[in-house]
Amino acid sequence: MITLRKSQERGYADHGWLKSFHSFSFAGYHDPRFMGWGNLRVINDDQVAPGMGFGKHGHRNMEIVTYVLSGELAHEDSMGNVKGIPPGDVQRMSAGTGVMHSEFNHAKDQTTHLLQIWIEPNVLEISPGYEQKTIPLNDKQGKLRLVASPDGADDSVQIHADAKMYAGLFNGPQTAQLALNPQRKAYAHLISGSLSINGHSLSGGDALLIENESELVIEEGKNAEVLIFDLSH
Repeated sequence: MITLRKSQERGYADHGWLKSFHSFSFAGYHDPRFMGWGNLRVINDDQVAPGMGFGKHGHRNMEIVTYVLSGELAHEDSMGNVKGIPPGDVQRMSAGTGVMHSEFNHAKDQTTHLLQIWIEPNVLEISPGYEQKTIPLNDKQGKLRLVASPDGADDSVQIHADAKMYAGLFNGPQTAQLALNPQRKAYAHLISGSLSINGHSLSGGDALLIENESELVIEEGKNAEVLIFDLSH
């Protein structure tokens, strides 16, 4: 079964310096129908104004994946990491027993656009951890590239969660298939462009909530960037 959720149905918050679309209930946005999907808890589509950002704040027992789309995000945390996250990089932070961090856009004239993704871990109270990898564009062009996984396969970042995250870029005749276990859930989030998945037409910001399916067929992309999640039930 596949359920289409349109971009405009998401929660939205405009804080001036931050404009954010919420795929699932978060902060001031609450919808009991969308508290998460499987162990995927948060997808926030954030645009951070020049010179602004998230001050120091804490997380615990959550796997947090940051996927920067444009601009750059400056990250600093209580583990001693001081990093810049450019487009094409995937950052994983395991909050575990607790971590403090801040995230800023230090550019004077460019908005930073990113997705922040929270996945519920399958092990609690671990030592906090950090990992960041660059995923070349060619690795995602016309195919689904594994970018986060429980075992770090295919040079993906390793998450302490029963989930896999794929990223792909599709245009014109490019197609891809992904086998699924029907006993699990999956989720597709189209970042930008347009795309067809199993006959469902998506535009930027649209998503598919997927269960009891054995395969995804991705086709008819037009400047499309998509994330696919294979999730525990």
